[in-house]
Amino acid sequence: MITKNELNDYFIAGIKSNKNLKIGIEHEKFILNKNSLRPISYDESYGIKDILEKLSNKGWTPYYDDNQKTIIALTKGKESITLEPGGQIELSGAPLDNIHQTCEETTNHLSELKKLGEEFNFILLGMGVEPNLKLDDFPWMPKQRYKIMKKYMQQVGKLGHHMMKRTCTNQVNIDYSSEEDMVNKLRIMLNLEAIATSIFSNSPFDQSKVSKFKSLRSHFWHHTDPDRTGLLPFVFEKGFNFEKYTDYALNVPMYFIKREHNYIDMTNYTFKDFFDGKCSDINHEVTLNDWSDHLTTLFPQARLKQYLEIRSMDACNWDLICSQPAFWVGILYDDEILDKLKEITEGWTIEDRQYLNQRAPEEGLMTEFKQRKLIDFAQEFYELSKKGLNKRNRLSNNGEFDESIYMKELENNLVKGFSPADCLINNFNTHWKQSIKPIYKELIF
Repeated sequence: MITKNELNDYFIAGIKSNKNLKIGIEHEKFILNKNSLRPISYDESYGIKDILEKLSNKGWTPYYDDNQKTIIALTKGKESITLEPGGQIELSGAPLDNIHQTCEETTNHLSELKKLGEEFNFILLGMGVEPNLKLDDFPWMPKQRYKIMKKYMQQVGKLGHHMMKRTCTNQVNIDYSSEEDMVNKLRIMLNLEAIATSIFSNSPFDQSKVSKFKSLRSHFWHHTDPDRTGLLPFVFEKGFNFEKYTDYALNVPMYFIKREHNYIDMTNYTFKDFFDGKCSDINHEVTLNDWSDHLTTLFPQARLKQYLEIRSMDACNWDLICSQPAFWVGILYDDEILDKLKEITEGWTIEDRQYLNQRAPEEGLMTEFKQRKLIDFAQEFYELSKKGLNKRNRLSNNGEFDESIYMKELENNLVKGFSPADCLINNFNTHWKQSIKPIYKELIF
């Protein structure tokens, strides 16, 4: 039987030396039939199953959901390819040293999928919400965990299925060098999550029309599951540490545990119930794998695993996909910049963060905050991030540029006061003549 100290030690084991802080990325994209522009189902000819099997013949190792029957993921080294509920494909990248490497990894992954798309007749779209399709247009992927989540989501929020099937995100994973470093970085992530939402908002359309949201994806998350989403106010309380996060995670309802090839529904219990032996109908002991799995089912805007993960950003297309990790690395991997951000945000309150979290998805960079607009904060934080990247001085292989090169398009947007959503809306209302069809030619990978 594991102890609570072992649950806490799971986070302690994530501590890295300052000289060995890595960068990880996770990015999702829609896989659409090139002719119909509809999502590809799992079992159809040239469908998701065939895509995964084809990649498994190109150096990727398949992972099955059951007893060698249903392929649902692939691994290669420390990279993995997984399926989201509506058939979105996600790359979870390896822990790497710099943005040059993460961008190369991203390029290689997208190039491999694009080449396969030419053979299998599909396109790749990176947006926060697919701009045309309805919920029922998307298939469900045959993963056991999604059967449990699908049923549970209907009990706890009105838009959980929309979040699962209609959205894509890009996430950035950041290491911590101590418990104090974890606290500082997680607080900055949660203070800036809505600003990052605004900077990278990329889901303004709902079924071919401009919605009232710059990030419709964020709106879906607001109505998904209040027990496991949101801003974690306790992170800003005095004395926050690994143990306090452990206490939080213990009290969140579970989804499942895995035993051999079966997923067991645990949605009637919190992890604490399971840990304390209060699940009378469950004859299994708690394992650290159960804890690790449980932590992946918590969905706050920034979360702690054995690294920190910022989760607030819409998926973006090629112009911005590498700028997302670059923005966060510039802020979080330089002590001077991190201290400056702490100074700027020190007086921000729970109410401030909640206000931003609610308003930014709708008003974006024009959100009013502390007698300024978020575009002003975004420009200021961009400059700090760029300074952090310049100071890191991690040069490309040819020695010609540092990591800030990947934020060039972001800089262009912020100079104009635009997010990707603002650009999309402007295009929609001008030379696209209120049609979203050009998206499927101009903005695919």
